[in-house]
Amino acid sequence: MKKIIVLITSMLMTTLSFHAQSFETATQAVKNMKVGWNLGNTLDSNSGDVNNMWIEAYNTSRKPSDYEKAWGQPITKPELIKMFKDAGFNTIRVPVTWYPHMEANITSLKWDKEKNDIGTKIQAAWMKRVHEIVDYVISQGMYCIINIHHDTGAANTAWLIASEEDYAKEKDRFEAVWTQIAEEFKDYDEHLLFEAYNEMLDPYDSWCFASFGTSARYNTKVATSAYNAINSYAQSFVNAVRATGGNNAQRNLIVNTYGSCSGGGTWNSHLKDPLKEMKCPTDAAGVGHIIFQVHTYPSLVKDDKVTNRTLKSIQDEIDDMIDAWKTYLVSKGAPVIVGEWGTSNVDAKVTDYDARRALMLKFAEYFVKQCKINDIATIYWMGLSDGAHRSVPEFNQPDLKDAIIKGYYGEGGYSGVSPLIYKPSSDTPIFDLQGRRIVKPQRGIYIQNGKKYIAK
Repeated sequence: MKKIIVLITSMLMTTLSFHAQSFETATQAVKNMKVGWNLGNTLDSNSGDVNNMWIEAYNTSRKPSDYEKAWGQPITKPELIKMFKDAGFNTIRVPVTWYPHMEANITSLKWDKEKNDIGTKIQAAWMKRVHEIVDYVISQGMYCIINIHHDTGAANTAWLIASEEDYAKEKDRFEAVWTQIAEEFKDYDEHLLFEAYNEMLDPYDSWCFASFGTSARYNTKVATSAYNAINSYAQSFVNAVRATGGNNAQRNLIVNTYGSCSGGGTWNSHLKDPLKEMKCPTDAAGVGHIIFQVHTYPSLVKDDKVTNRTLKSIQDEIDDMIDAWKTYLVSKGAPVIVGEWGTSNVDAKVTDYDARRALMLKFAEYFVKQCKINDIATIYWMGLSDGAHRSVPEFNQPDLKDAIIKGYYGEGGYSGVSPLIYKPSSDTPIFDLQGRRIVKPQRGIYIQNGKKYIAK
C-alpha cells in the first residue's frame, strides 16, 4: 500500500510539473508582452463619491453598458483591439471596477456604505461583459490583464485601503472577489494575467509614499501599517487565485507596489520606500510566476516652460527609475511591468505646446526603448485612442503611437503579419472575425492565438 501511495504521489507530481512547464514564466511573459495600452475609462468607470452616486441614480437599470459609456467612451468593439494588434501592440490592460456590480442596491445620489453593503457576489451580467472584452483581446493572440481598479484609490467609495485594520476587515471579501474572477477564467491560457489591485492608498490618501498625506508628511506607524497591508493583500490574492486550480495554478500574477508608486524623484528620502517595502508573495506555483507593477507619470516641464527641462535630464530620470526597479524589485525574484505611464503636463494646449509635444515624443520613444533593453513591459494609459475615435476605430495621437512603436521595434517600426494556417490546434480558444468565441468552426476564416486560418 505504501508503495502504491508513493507511486500515485510521484505520478501526480510529474503531472503537475508537466502542467507547470506548459505556462511560460513571468520573465518570459513580460518579454512577450512587448508594448501595450489601457482600455481606460471603460469597465473602470464608477460614480466615485458616496454623496453623488450619479451613475446609479440616473441609470437605475444598472446595465453594464451604462457604466461602460459613463465616462465618455463608446461601447468597446473587437475592431478597436484589432487596431492595436495590427499596429504592433501586444498587451491590453483592462481596468475593472467591481463594487458597483456586486450586492449593494444603490438607487439614489447618496450611498450609506455601512447600511447598504456591497457584499461579496459579483453580478452575472457584469462578469459576462468583462468576459466578452477579455475574449476580444485573447482572440487577437494578445496578452490581457484584468484587475481590481477603482475599488482602490482616493475616492470615498474605495473599500480596499492600505492599513492593517482595513486589511483585516476586507480580507475575506477581497479573497471572495478574486475567487469568483479566477473561477470564471480558470481555463484560459498564459495570455491572461490577473492584477491584484490598482493604486491602493493608506487612510490618508497618501500618494508618492505611505503616510505622506499626514500632517507631518511622514508617520512611521501609518507607513508601516500601509506597507504591511499591501504585502498582506498581495499574499491573499496569490493564495485565492492558486486555490481555484486549473490553469490558475500556474497563471502569472501581478502585484503592485503601494499606490503603484514608481520611486521616481529625489525630493524626499521616502520616495523609494514603496519599492523597498514591497515583498514578493510566497507562491504555491513555485518561483517565477509573480510580476511587480508600478505606474509613472513624470513631469516634463518646470515653471510652465519646456525650456526649463532638457531631454538629457529627463533621460537621466528615466534611467534612475529603471535602476531603482532593478535594485529594489527585480532583485527580489520577479520582473517588472509599467502598467500605466504617460506624462503629467504636456497634453493641454498652453504656452510652448509644440515644444512640449516634441519633448513628449522623444521621452516616449526613449522610455519604451530603455524599458525594453531592461526587460520591462510598458502599457500606456488610455489616451492613444479616446472617445469617438475608438468607434472608428483610429488613433487620435498617431504621432505618439509611432514614437512608442519606434521605441520598441526600432526605426523600421512594426510590420508583423499573421499568416493563414489550415489546421488549428484544439487546446486554445477559437474566434470569428468579430471576436466571438466559436465552439465548432464551420467553413470560413477564423482566428486562434492571433493567427487566421481557413476552415473548409
